[in-house]
This record gives sequence, structure tokens and C-alpha cells, in this order.
Amino acid sequence: MPYILLVEDDPELRLLIEHVLLDADYEVDSCETLEGGNELMSRRDYDLLVADGRLRDGTGTQLADRAREEGIPALIMTGYAFVLPELGVDLARYDVLLKPISPEELLVSVAKALASRDERSRD
Repeated sequence: MPYILLVEDDPELRLLIEHVLLDADYEVDSCETLEGGNELMSRRDYDLLVADGRLRDGTGTQLADRAREEGIPALIMTGYAFVLPELGVDLARYDVLLKPISPEELLVSVAKALASRDERSRD
């Protein structure tokens, strides 16, 4: 069963996304900050990172960079696709989901990201 790290600072949205993923039979750890995400990544090996683009203490892309170094695919969720580049964030380097995200869109994107990881590990 794939392990997913979810980092989202909106508690209601985090809970909703977590339940969508759990209902789809994924294991999920979640937190609300960059610091919390880094701590969880230090404790467990994940199959996928799903992170909010803007967090209270940084950006989800900072976690995505670390995940990429560790061979973990990442999905960035954002409602600030036009603001993040102004903050120096190059979204073209990531798989991006624009908020609001439907459960179906989330699950399709998660499945694609996990499949791409599986393909890379076979090569």
C-alpha cells in the first residue's frame, strides 16, 4: 500500500484530502507546515508527496525539491499559480494541481504520479 505525505495548512482541506486518499486505500501522514513535512520525511520513506504551494513557513516546492532528491514524486496543489512565480517559485518543474481540486482529479493525479515512480524504479 503506497504511503503518501500530505502537507496542507488549511485544516479542513487537509482533512478532506486525507479522507479521499484513505478511502482510496492509501496510507497517509499529514501535517500543516514545511517543518512538519521535513520531520516526517526524515522518519519514513514515502511513495508520494502532495503539498500545498504556499505554507505558513515556506512553500510546498521546498519539500518537493527534497522529495525529488530522494526519488519521491511530488504533486503541488495551489490556488496561487500566478503568485508563486512572483515569489521566485518555478512551477514548471512540478506536477501542479490547481485548487479547487475535485476528489476524482486528485486520485487520477496521484495514480499517475505513483505509476511514473514505478516506471522509473523498473528502469
